[in-house]
Amino acid sequence: MLSEMAEGGQRWPRSGHPGGTMDLEELRAFIAVIESGSFLAAARSLGVSRTTLRRHVGSLEARAGVPLLESTPHGVIPTEAGSLLAHKGRTMIQEARALLASIRDVGRAPSGTLRVVLPVGLPPHVLTPLFAALHRAYPQIGFHCRFSNDPLDEALASVDIAVHFGEEVPRGPWISYVVLRVREWLVASRDYLDRRGAPRTIADLRHHELLAWQAPGEDARIWHTLDGAAFRVEPTLIATDIHFIRHCAIAGLGIGLLPDALLPDPGREADALVPVLAGVVGKERPVRISVPAALAEIPKVKVVLGHVRAFLGDL
Repeated sequence: MLSEMAEGGQRWPRSGHPGGTMDLEELRAFIAVIESGSFLAAARSLGVSRTTLRRHVGSLEARAGVPLLESTPHGVIPTEAGSLLAHKGRTMIQEARALLASIRDVGRAPSGTLRVVLPVGLPPHVLTPLFAALHRAYPQIGFHCRFSNDPLDEALASVDIAVHFGEEVPRGPWISYVVLRVREWLVASRDYLDRRGAPRTIADLRHHELLAWQAPGEDARIWHTLDGAAFRVEPTLIATDIHFIRHCAIAGLGIGLLPDALLPDPGREADALVPVLAGVVGKERPVRISVPAALAEIPKVKVVLGHVRAFLGDL
């Protein structure tokens, strides 16, 4: 059970540290220093003075009884003990925030702000109607969305929902759902293929302008066949933004390898892009939604997840 419960001074259960209890404000200050790499940047992000921040961190170290941070030429980094505390501490902060949010929402319509991280390059003509549908259904919920080349590489302690590609899931107590499976394949405009000819084999690709999506943690120069074999290419363009690669292909700049939800772009013919080597090159790539386990039962998170899964299922 929580020993205290107040917005400005939440305290966690006794944990055997010399100080007896762990103050969440001190923990937030400590994690902010780790994530920003300096006391000054952390103080700015939290809206407090550097003196106040140092006092919080110093008090936490006194409770722990061991050094938690060390200074290096490249900034402030956690000690081994500090890394362990930060890993567990993020979950503690999320759980405390989730409990407070659940209490506030008892008997009320879902409300508040959801913080969402999304992969760069999702098609606007999918995101826009999804946001419109969510806003109509839950007008009291606000959304703070940011886009990332690699959502799982973000500071997920400040995220309620993460949308990402692939089989990998966030480390720690997260719940992850596959909400969509998209075909990753080669596409090009008819104009490009009329000018340059359509490749008939993988070897023919070396004579073409190739456009590659840079998936998180992968080598954009390594492409795959449908049977799982890999081969190397030298793309003219590599980019983390799927939509940018797609529009370069539509403009006739080359053959692009990218995930495709098979939805036409607004104002363009449905066949603005045609498949290339469709029975040879490509793979299936899942789209996941992940949420911290501590937040999964909060009403606003539950209703938004359900709505998103239904919307994408209809697509």
